[in-house]
Amino acid sequence: MARAYNFSAGPAVLPLEVLKDAQADLVDYKGCGMSVMEMSHRGKDYDAIHQEAIATFKELCGLGDDWAVCFIQGGASLQFGMIPMNFLGAGMTADYVNSGTWGNKAIKEAKKVAALRNANVNIVADCQKDIPTRQPTEFNWSENAAYAHLCTNETISGAELKTIPDVKVPLIGDMSSDILSCERDYGKFSMFYAGAQKNLGPSGMAVVAIRKDFAEKGPESLPTMLQYRTFVNDNSLYNTPPTWGIYVFGETMKWVKKMGKENLFKLNAEKAGRIYDVIDSSDFWTGTAVKEFRSNMNVTWRIKNGDEALEKKFIEEAKAAGLSSLKGHRSVGGIRASIYNAFPMEGIDALVSFMKDFEAKNG
Repeated sequence: MARAYNFSAGPAVLPLEVLKDAQADLVDYKGCGMSVMEMSHRGKDYDAIHQEAIATFKELCGLGDDWAVCFIQGGASLQFGMIPMNFLGAGMTADYVNSGTWGNKAIKEAKKVAALRNANVNIVADCQKDIPTRQPTEFNWSENAAYAHLCTNETISGAELKTIPDVKVPLIGDMSSDILSCERDYGKFSMFYAGAQKNLGPSGMAVVAIRKDFAEKGPESLPTMLQYRTFVNDNSLYNTPPTWGIYVFGETMKWVKKMGKENLFKLNAEKAGRIYDVIDSSDFWTGTAVKEFRSNMNVTWRIKNGDEALEKKFIEEAKAAGLSSLKGHRSVGGIRASIYNAFPMEGIDALVSFMKDFEAKNG
């Protein structure tokens, strides 16, 4: 059976090379006589997988020994609540950027914690409802915030923050949909995190990079599994971690390293550019994000300014042609092509060709 070109926002496409290696290792990992899913997380075979995965990721992000990499189940959504639980104490203020759906979800969770602790959530920028969609350009930072939080790429709106702002307080970034897809100065952050299911591996966990001294700021009165220090001090092995997900994450990181970051970043820009070129070629298509903030990971657009019947036809015919999951998020409609690191150029060319043919028949 031929593989479809998978434009899903997540769980998303994985490198075919990684999938084939995982398939080969599934029943018997490197002659161990068992699957990674069966072996003890305390044993030497799994320990080597765990340590290499962390080391490769830290190398790719340029992180030193003062950083820890944690594997936390619950995805990025758990992080929305876990962050304020650890760092937003009584009487404190946390700065949040509301750049879209995911920025807003993080704010809602932070406000719940703030209400319990007599703390404050300060919205430093708000462009969630702006059409065309965008990322903010001006921020009203607090003087002494406990931390500042932003989302670097809004998956639903297709708007990406191209430059990380300079912030005087600890900066936390939700990078779920664009981590390791473009040049970033990770040193600007005290913590950044990503749900694994887009650029890092299979669904089921978040990868959290955090400065060790920042992790220690969380109260020890929190339940053990909600403290970042637990994951830091025990190297994400306090309890049984998602071993298979970590194995695939490690293999994906080795694939990124093999590709070469600079080559991958350039390829990502080229892939997105080919689709945007078609969108900009006529009035038949309408991009939904401001050009200067267009995402290279999530390309979003409409047909004839929102002709839903024609968009439905496009999505159905595209699926029949092997172009899967192009329907926009249910909250906004339209069309969305999620083209993460592992998405092949051949799939881009197939989509571009289909778009041109569809316009010729329906324009």
